[in-house]
Amino acid sequence: MDRALRRPCPGMVVRNWRTTIGSIRLRGSDYIDIALRMPDFLTIIETRTISGWENHAMRAAERGHTRAYDVLVIGSGAGGLAAAVTARKAGLDVAVLEKEPWFGGTTAFSGGILWVPGNAHAARNGIEDDKAAVHAYLKQEAGNHYRADVVDAYLENGPAMLDFFERETEVSFLPTLYPDYHPDAPGGVLVGRSVAAEAYDGRRLGREFKRLRPPLETITFMGMMFNSANTDLKHFFNFTRSATSAAYVARRLATHLGHMARYGRGVQLTSGNALAARLARSALDAGVPILTEVDVQSLVVEEGRVRGVTARIEGETVRLEARRAVVLATGGFAHEAARLAKVYPHVARGGAHLSPVPEGNVGDGIRMAERAGARFEAGYSSAAAWMPVSAVPLGGGKTGVFPHLVDRYKPGFIMVTRHGRRFTNESNSYHDVGLAMQKACEGEAETAAWLICDRRTIAKYGMGYAKPAPLPLTPHLRSGYLKRGRTLRELGVATGIDPDALEATVARFNEGAERGEDPEFGRGSTAFNRYLGDAEHRPNPCVGPIRSGPFYALKLIMGDLGTFDGVVTDAQARVLDASGRPIPGLYAVGNDAASMMGGAYPGAGITLGPAMTFGYVAARHIAGLDPGPGETVATPLPDREVAQ
Repeated sequence: MDRALRRPCPGMVVRNWRTTIGSIRLRGSDYIDIALRMPDFLTIIETRTISGWENHAMRAAERGHTRAYDVLVIGSGAGGLAAAVTARKAGLDVAVLEKEPWFGGTTAFSGGILWVPGNAHAARNGIEDDKAAVHAYLKQEAGNHYRADVVDAYLENGPAMLDFFERETEVSFLPTLYPDYHPDAPGGVLVGRSVAAEAYDGRRLGREFKRLRPPLETITFMGMMFNSANTDLKHFFNFTRSATSAAYVARRLATHLGHMARYGRGVQLTSGNALAARLARSALDAGVPILTEVDVQSLVVEEGRVRGVTARIEGETVRLEARRAVVLATGGFAHEAARLAKVYPHVARGGAHLSPVPEGNVGDGIRMAERAGARFEAGYSSAAAWMPVSAVPLGGGKTGVFPHLVDRYKPGFIMVTRHGRRFTNESNSYHDVGLAMQKACEGEAETAAWLICDRRTIAKYGMGYAKPAPLPLTPHLRSGYLKRGRTLRELGVATGIDPDALEATVARFNEGAERGEDPEFGRGSTAFNRYLGDAEHRPNPCVGPIRSGPFYALKLIMGDLGTFDGVVTDAQARVLDASGRPIPGLYAVGNDAASMMGGAYPGAGITLGPAMTFGYVAARHIAGLDPGPGETVATPLPDREVAQ
């Protein structure tokens, strides 16, 4: 059978029966029957796809049987897929179990940025980083939750992780110009620590493309993907003012609409959608099955060790064995209402909260770990990465969530509370603005603010889900998403903002804005502020006056981009029990693990960077390649061919 016949990966099925039992044309039901009756023929001949009825057949083959893998990864975001690929490349049999119909997790909605100090991309561009400086920066950011051993492990393995994935897999990154979020703090830098996933053609996933989680609907335009630093945005903002931009947008739209007509979605993937696609392609190429609609219910713990999971597959409960370990990567608890009410201050007060992360992030992995004895960290200053969001009426009773990643930074916008007063530098990071919103609304039932601008600003930049000119604002005004007033006083009445205070606030802001200054909050004073401003606006890319009516307002409420609280892990990503000892056979990565940042948000990519790094670390530790303190290298695995 030449090189195609390789050691079986448990749970996968033959795609080409000609090689094994002759030329047989099979219906799906026959295929399932053979898979059940002839498990010795569960040999993977071609590993490029495990979708449609093939995926169904493989799942059906699990019914009534205990299937054994070396490693089970629960969740298919960046952390989980990084662990799966690394473990498979180390020679382990691995399966990824995902309860949703799609793979990609929160990563598929994200910006696809990783914060990895000391990465090779920075070095190739002549940017040197200092581990001592990173330690100093994170020590200040994390405060009492700073853990030197975990930071050491991150700084040692983060660059190695990037090198491994770029060398061995489809994953590829590009350097960015992102400054740290607090670049003027001790140890902060102006550039070099953040990298971005390179764009990807979704068609390279083949039939698996339909199982990739689509991007967040509210931040696309007709299904077209952007991110906050995407050069596409500049051309779309300048569509009506530049012939070059108009031509670029016309070409981009024509190509995209052609793809939509043919494939039902855009295929030019960017940001986190590109990263998820690249990781999934890498996993599938390595022979890792990504099993969707497999709802893991509990960990199997025997003799003090995690030895597998029980899962619901097509209405039946099955047991899957993990000979070496289970890796939890289920995305945290951003939609677990009961836990949010305990750890989100504004929710505890009865306020609204909207999260744009996938609705399936309900703390499954954390609850399973707790039942196995894990300790949940709930003492961080911030339980999540805060994000101001707006609720978007999408029609048909559906409400979308728009994360305000771009508009706040642009000149001509300010944020005020219902009392009509500004409360922060609007061009700070979303997490810092979220913290300021919470502080400004302490003692009130609702944690909310209003984004304010004039007609020129909204025409140039748009406002939240409302797009710039020439697209109309009327649908958003009719739906109530936007509020409008001919004067600031009229706008105050329409929104419930104190009209006297609003007029006074705008007048005071305009005095400095006419000179490009913000004496009250120093907007535009840091490299990070300016990075997402408008570089063509002088003298300050973040500050411009609010002059000409009509005026517009958009209500922002508290949201998040994922949780920081989670189960406590060590430098090898092992889950720790209440006494601080590792729970044998159990690891956690991504938002299931308590953030190494201690509730702080130091820079772009501090979620995905640790997620992939500690997925890589966990897999190498499971394989015995990187033993922890006091451990020895594991017994070598039997020789086996691993897909490259």
